[in-house]
Amino acid sequence: MPIVQITLVEGRDEALIEECSREVAQTVSRTLQAPLETVRVMVSEVKPNYFAVGARLKSDKPD
Repeated sequence: MPIVQITLVEGRDEALIEECSREVAQTVSRTLQAPLETVRVMVSEVKPNYFAVGARLKSDKPD
């Protein structure tokens, strides 16, 4: 049973996240030859001030 976890910064349209989840599941099913009903995709969203790249938070204003 393949399990895929996707972490995103909050703010994307819900419909886009749903479409991504479906596409990822189909791709994993096809490439790993796993039945689609066995593929799990979990999406977690985090607040911009809880996500950092280096010492820069995603909520920081650009320089």
